[in-house]
This record gives sequence, structure tokens and C-alpha cells, in this order.
Amino acid sequence: MGKILNTTLNQIPKLSGQISDKLKGGEIFGLDGPLGSGKTAFVKALGKCLNIKQRMPSPTFTLMHVFSARLKNKKPLVLYHLDLYRLKNFKEARTLGLTEFWGKPNTVTLIEWAQKIKKYLPKKTRLIKFKHSI
Repeated sequence: MGKILNTTLNQIPKLSGQISDKLKGGEIFGLDGPLGSGKTAFVKALGKCLNIKQRMPSPTFTLMHVFSARLKNKKPLVLYHLDLYRLKNFKEARTLGLTEFWGKPNTVTLIEWAQKIKKYLPKKTRLIKFKHSI
């Protein structure tokens, strides 16, 4: 597992800007934390930084959303947003085809509830742990 960041709702705007400035494509982020701690809010903030104009709802029931995005240098990429909350195991996650796109140079993959498949994630996956602000 790559670098682990800890964050709260208050820090999301700054963090999403810092991360979007460094993206090159191929990054995978595991987003972990309790319900309401900011995982989806972070995805939306990062999407805004990547010029995604359409609404970005949580994929809790659809499991995955795919968005066309652009890096700061205007390079196009595809943002995959997965929510594994309802899944029981990696086999169910694999049916989404995630191993076929994660880490590809023209993608950024954001996985909510990544701890459910932690042992299957690529080593370069960066983990962001969200916690409630006090």
C-alpha cells in the first residue's frame, strides 16, 4: 500500500486541490472511513478540480460511475468512482471489471470502502482515511 493520508471534511477542498495538481494518470486511491466522513465529498471536490461538469452522485446503488475528466495540463482521462459498501468480497468487485482499468495511464480510480478489497489492491494504491471532524 502506498502513502496513507488522514483527513476530515474541513480539509477536503485543500486536499483535493493538492492531489489534482499532482495527478498524471494511473493513480488509484482507496477511500476509507465511517459513513458521512467525507469520502463522496472528496470525490466531488476532486472531480470539480478535474473539470467534471456533470453531477457526481454517490454510486452506492450502481456501484460505479465513470466520468470524462481533464488534468491541469489538459490531458484527458477517465475517472472511475466505485462504492463497495454493499459488496461482500473481491469476487463481486472484480465483476465490475476494475482490474481491467485500474492503474491505466489515462485513468484515475477512486474506491470508497476500499478496505473490503485491501489485500487485492495494487501496491501503488494510496489510502486516504476520513474521520469525522470534532
